[in-house]
Amino acid sequence: MSGRAQLMWDDAVTGYDFGDSHPMDPVRLALTMGLVRAFGLDNAVDVVAAKPAGESTLRLVHREDYVAAVRAASADPRAADQNYGLGTVDDPAFVGMHEVSALIAGQSVAAAEAVWRGDTAHAVNFAGGLHHAMPGAAEGFCIYNDPALAIARLLELGAERVAYIDVDVHHGDGVQAVFWEDPRVLTVSLHEHPRTLFPQTGWPEETGSGAGEGAAVNVALPAGTGDAGWLRAFHAVVPELIADFRPQVLVTQHGADTHFEDPLAHLAVSLDAQRAVMESCHELAHAHTEGGRWVALGGGGYAVVDVVPRSWTHLVGIAAHAPVDPEAVIPSSWQDEVYARTRQLGPGRMTDGRMPSWQPWEAGYDPADRLDQAVRATRRAAFPLRGLLA
Repeated sequence: MSGRAQLMWDDAVTGYDFGDSHPMDPVRLALTMGLVRAFGLDNAVDVVAAKPAGESTLRLVHREDYVAAVRAASADPRAADQNYGLGTVDDPAFVGMHEVSALIAGQSVAAAEAVWRGDTAHAVNFAGGLHHAMPGAAEGFCIYNDPALAIARLLELGAERVAYIDVDVHHGDGVQAVFWEDPRVLTVSLHEHPRTLFPQTGWPEETGSGAGEGAAVNVALPAGTGDAGWLRAFHAVVPELIADFRPQVLVTQHGADTHFEDPLAHLAVSLDAQRAVMESCHELAHAHTEGGRWVALGGGGYAVVDVVPRSWTHLVGIAAHAPVDPEAVIPSSWQDEVYARTRQLGPGRMTDGRMPSWQPWEAGYDPADRLDQAVRATRRAAFPLRGLLA
């Protein structure tokens, strides 16, 4: 394995732009890359711009008619077919939509290829993580499902066990759907409970079917869950599953919308807890995959100045084995960039000032506690299907 991580980046990914009134503002990507550069992390990684995913790659996951519909809407947004989820409030059509969506997908696929070949142990595409797109429809701000495409490419290359961990506040429904019957892919999603948040899926009882029964695991967290509960749930479920599955590659999705400042959801997680989970995913990759094979993706996140750039800059630093000190003062050059782009003032440090901790599951649980009830529901539904004690 190469000693340097790869950071997948092409300035053109900022063209993934649904319009001024849409919450997924591409400035979050530009500001993240700006902060990566401000801390010199671009010198600690190999920055790679991959080609867009081609037709044959897209069809590893997406139907031919859907790709054709995206192409048509991309050429003429007025032609968007809402039967495919295009031209909707969530997924407005725009000129060039196919090209930039394929470009983002191409970065994730290339990251997976590089990790599988051994060119690098870790690869990051924070522009990716668009986990809601279905084989035949756009959904939830997502046109092409780059995590699923990256995993499908790994399987095509010969991988027999790929684990996918999704800690976005929203359920990773598209990735789960693609691999619902595939025992080679373990999907684990921690998200706000479907009673209170889109896409209203990700119940503990969703565990896969057929040969893939037990290959989908869902932790549905109560609204209001903060650092201690989020970390407790992660450590009560994820490490045991990964140790048992023994993946050859770990693919993780790090949506920053679990944060207490995010305007579209209802968890109360800090930047510091997000960073702790990133570190845990890094450790899991080194502990359970050959050579530490890790593909790390972005995802949701709509506090586009205060949260997303800091969160994903920490992700890049961790993958580069050059972690950014949470107490680090953010360089003034980035503060100037924030103001120039947004007319807002950026945060001053790389921390929310929290020191997140949690009680391990092994110490016992409280049957009256809503968080513990959620964890118990997941373990009861999924663990016995994998031969593990609930």
